[in-house]
Amino acid sequence: MNGARSKSSGLGRVASLLVNVYNAGNRAGFGRLEKLSFRALQLDPRDNVCVALSDLKQGESVCCAGQTHILKSDVPAKHKFATAELAAGEHVTMYGVLVAETLAPIAAGEILTTSNLRHRTSTYHSQREQFRWSPPDVSWCAKRTFEGFLRSDGQVGTRNYWLVVPLVFCENKNIQALKQALEEELGFAAPSRYRRQVARLIELYREGNVVDIQAADLPGAVTAAAPHALFENVDGIRFLLHEGGCGGTREDANNLCGLIAGYIHHPNVAGATVLSLGCQHAQIEILQAEIRKRNPRFDKPLFILEQQRAGSEETMMRAAIRQTFLGLVEANKAQRSPAPLSKLCLGLKCGGSDGFSGLSANPAIGHTSDLLAAIGGRTLLSEFPELCGVEQELIDRGTSSAVGDRFMRLMSDYAARAAAVRSAFEMNPCPGNIRDGLLTDAMKSAGAAKKGGTSPVTAVLDYPEYSTQPGLNLQCTPGNDVECVTAQVGAGASVVLFTTGLGTPTGNPIAPVVKISTNTSLANRMPDIIDLDAGPIIEGQQTIQQMGESVIDLVVDVASGKIRTKAEIKAQEDFIPWKRGVSL
Repeated sequence: MNGARSKSSGLGRVASLLVNVYNAGNRAGFGRLEKLSFRALQLDPRDNVCVALSDLKQGESVCCAGQTHILKSDVPAKHKFATAELAAGEHVTMYGVLVAETLAPIAAGEILTTSNLRHRTSTYHSQREQFRWSPPDVSWCAKRTFEGFLRSDGQVGTRNYWLVVPLVFCENKNIQALKQALEEELGFAAPSRYRRQVARLIELYREGNVVDIQAADLPGAVTAAAPHALFENVDGIRFLLHEGGCGGTREDANNLCGLIAGYIHHPNVAGATVLSLGCQHAQIEILQAEIRKRNPRFDKPLFILEQQRAGSEETMMRAAIRQTFLGLVEANKAQRSPAPLSKLCLGLKCGGSDGFSGLSANPAIGHTSDLLAAIGGRTLLSEFPELCGVEQELIDRGTSSAVGDRFMRLMSDYAARAAAVRSAFEMNPCPGNIRDGLLTDAMKSAGAAKKGGTSPVTAVLDYPEYSTQPGLNLQCTPGNDVECVTAQVGAGASVVLFTTGLGTPTGNPIAPVVKISTNTSLANRMPDIIDLDAGPIIEGQQTIQQMGESVIDLVVDVASGKIRTKAEIKAQEDFIPWKRGVSL
């Protein structure tokens, strides 16, 4: 780019934009991609399949990778067809990696389905040589800043929340009571989106207008704005609920304490109120030790109340309200100030993925990840079940053999835990994934890994460890949308980039979640959840690099509080701690 941001020349740039990201070394084989109508695409010269970019019909002649193929069956957009005759038991390759094995002979031009292939991956081994990386040009963004909340430990938040959280599910009712008492009086309560509709239904019912209830044009989700908050520099109070802390394994209780400690330590949190019952596995001392692991000099306001020591519930609750109010007074003193982009930590997540995820939105935020890594920021690539089959590439990208070896150990341990409950990584793709072209876990993983770009892997985190190392961090989490985002934020993600091809409303209580659609059809169909459309990549209107740069622009505005994400507007505040070994 030579200091200037890249420009698109339209449809003819589709081939080159895919080359640059899929194959960090710009392999010569991609030169065979001609400027055609781009109805189908080969992702790597080693592949024996092509991806349909639009609906293709049986009998059509389709050119892909310089060869013409006569389709033996209909191939819907996002699905794949074989480029050569494949016998039963042969390997299927996409993105240059093994993603499946054929169950039956497949003719050239025939669609791939779950009936004619199954999951298959390659084995992996320790890193054998040092990884070398050519970072992208960052002259245009290296000195950019965002407006954030500087904390005493050097972290910078993108939001300024007060946290109220239980150590055990027994305190959920009291957390809900605090929410009811504090939010409305302090002006933080989000307006009810559907109260007007319910009120109108009640009115019609009392009038006896049953027909109007079924047919009337009722008022929708439009209500008055929330009252102005008393504490103008506080973005809100976040009340977490969960079902853990006792009754499960000690490991789960300890991990819960570590996760909560990560949220309290998080730069988006100004302070916290914690409610404990007293007798549960997740003890106050464990939480305090986990906080010290993350910050030995922790100095945020932190109020921990234990019901069995307080006596009556009312005594504890009155103390919790008083102390929380005083904490908010202190939190309100924080103000936004300029901070370098290197202070950002981005979670990289995909959910409701489709056959275009690995072609558009995922590699776009992969480029964003590379840009941030090049200027000293942090990114988190998680979802270990969705890194199945690309382990060797990630191992080889480690900054040391120790990094790769830890990744191997955690992957092996995760797979063993899954097997112990009669599950396996190949069970990861959901029905929606399969309907939209992601037929095996390895096929899904090969596209999911594109979120991590091409930069070196600088650290590998076990759950619920906190991220501190600049660059791309691998984090052990499930693929489950909420469990993963919950874990990423617990590891320090101050903004989460969430790509989706099918549409998912996932959000988080304390970190903004940016939704990026893989295709324009989804962005048009579900505009209330999509923040940015990466579909122009598929249509040849933008390059992956351009889209990755646009993501940086959006992140700066979101991080600065200038833009609230759709998940924030909808008050989508999902929080589910992971219980090890039972989730993919």
